[in-house]
Amino acid sequence: MIKIGITGGIGSGKSTVSTLFKLHGVPVYNADEETKKLNNNSPIIREQLINHFGEDLYINNVLDKKKFANIIFNDAKKLELANSIIHPEVLKHFIGWCEKHSNHTIVALEAAILIEANFHNYLDKVVVVYSPLQVRVERVSKRDKITAEMIENRIKHQMPESEKIGLSDYMIINDHRSSLIKQVEKLLDEVGNCAKSTQ
Repeated sequence: MIKIGITGGIGSGKSTVSTLFKLHGVPVYNADEETKKLNNNSPIIREQLINHFGEDLYINNVLDKKKFANIIFNDAKKLELANSIIHPEVLKHFIGWCEKHSNHTIVALEAAILIEANFHNYLDKVVVVYSPLQVRVERVSKRDKITAEMIENRIKHQMPESEKIGLSDYMIINDHRSSLIKQVEKLLDEVGNCAKSTQ
């Protein structure tokens, strides 16, 4: 089994690329979605977040995402602490998910902070989805109904695109001009051939 990581900055189009992977029969683990579930359902995460950030972080057993975001995105040390609690549990969950999909030649993990969380150390290939900053801000502003300033603040807390590209094996350009479908098909062909040659 070859494990591919799909990453990129907020609004780069990771989910669109993941959808294309799925259409080509590749199961995709969405780390952001699974993290939201684990934040509510994992006793280990819940207990540690409450210990460090207070009981009122959860309302009716559901993490107050706005309150949590305000805490961690305004304090780098608190963000680092939260990540050190959450990321190991997400990784454990992903490893279990891979075991359930062991009949597939290729699986993928989509995560905004794939490299920052060191998930790339458990993967065979990393793909960065690149999109110009202005396009990303416009996309996220429409999607999440938040201001450009809030988006740029979140981007500041993510690894610079140039660093991600330097640590990746492939880059997919999502700029309205390049064909995403062709790029994904080419990438999956290459990875598929690589998988065959190692069997």
